[in-house]
Amino acid sequence: MTIAELLKMSQAELDDLFTKSPAGEIPKGEAKGTAIVAPGTTYSENIATFVNHFAWQGKVFDPEKGVLRNKITPFGLNAIIAKVYKGESWLDGKECIVLDYSETSLLAHWIRDEIREIEPRVYLGKVYWSKKRLIDFALEFPAASA
Repeated sequence: MTIAELLKMSQAELDDLFTKSPAGEIPKGEAKGTAIVAPGTTYSENIATFVNHFAWQGKVFDPEKGVLRNKITPFGLNAIIAKVYKGESWLDGKECIVLDYSETSLLAHWIRDEIREIEPRVYLGKVYWSKKRLIDFALEFPAASA
């Protein structure tokens, strides 16, 4: 499953893939992020490119501390911290990895992300504002070094 393939999927297909996927292990290290806005439309790839260049590039996970930092702005600043833990998904009630900003960020305290591993080192995520779903996103971790 590639990011290009995810960008072409409909919302129903993304939800189905998320529901069928296991939580996986809490990831470690830096992941390239791709926003999936207007899934399944011709606009999705252009919006993702714009977001990656000007707003959000990905996340850096530190599972030992149970936190992550988002890479934001065109300069890739590591900011906006979230707690990371396994919990119940708001989408289907099954286990997922929760990225919880409620106690760690003044800017994003109403945001909750959920991720599941859809391929080795590739995670699909859902973003919620309170309990309202906003967008999807993908995280790609580099291949492990030998």
